[in-house]
Amino acid sequence: MTIQTYLPLVTYPDANSLATIKNAVTVSKLLNATLNAQAFDIVVPPVSNAFSQMLLNLPEMIMEAEELSAHHGARLLQAVDEQARSASVPFTITVAKAPLTSVADRAAAQARYYDLALIGCSPDNTGAQMVAEALVFGAGRPALLIPESISLSRLDHVVIAWDGSRVAARAVSDALPLLDRAVRISVVTATGEKHIEDEQGAERLAESLRRGGLLAEWKTIPAGTGRIGDILQQHAGSIGANVLVMGGYGHSRLRDFVLGGATAGVLGNLQLPVMLSH
Repeated sequence: MTIQTYLPLVTYPDANSLATIKNAVTVSKLLNATLNAQAFDIVVPPVSNAFSQMLLNLPEMIMEAEELSAHHGARLLQAVDEQARSASVPFTITVAKAPLTSVADRAAAQARYYDLALIGCSPDNTGAQMVAEALVFGAGRPALLIPESISLSRLDHVVIAWDGSRVAARAVSDALPLLDRAVRISVVTATGEKHIEDEQGAERLAESLRRGGLLAEWKTIPAGTGRIGDILQQHAGSIGANVLVMGGYGHSRLRDFVLGGATAGVLGNLQLPVMLSH
């Protein structure tokens, strides 16, 4: 079965960068997947005559916003066409129109029809952050959050954040396409952050993965006092990993990592690709 990746493209007020296209094409090629890109062009609902009279140039402002969104969308989809063809990655491109306030929910609903959602993130693109949060908690599919500041080339060293929970187990299952292609898998448990029933859980998971033919090791690290998401990302970076896999509620402080406005945690300080399952 061919993996289907889904790439929702934010076009307004700030558009995804071309780095998002390059990274999405790279991920799809590494997974032998078909890339399905969808640009969301915004539409502005009609406003009352009373309000429009207060702002004489309101119709012009609306038209300019919609035209800018459409321009960004066309430019991004053209980049998908060019880069996917160059990399010999099968792809589809579509355009969806939605009010600005509905883009995130529309993207999450569309992601349910694909195997893996991809989203390019940067700390100053609030639209992309909202889409990322909606994908993680509303799609029912795994989402791979990729910093727009990096140029992704490999996904062969995977760190799994493990605490023995249901969502952590689901994240491992969702990450199997990555794990099957990895040359190194590091299972990590952060100690001192919450009570963990099975203190040997990381070792047991690594052994299970090795029985399945995967190259897996395990380690425990102190959680410290910082955000658990930052600590896990820093550890992953320190051992040369290029993707972190974790469950959406696997840690008691994970709400600092994703919830509370994703900007405060992982989306505000995304250091490497992070695959989240909820």
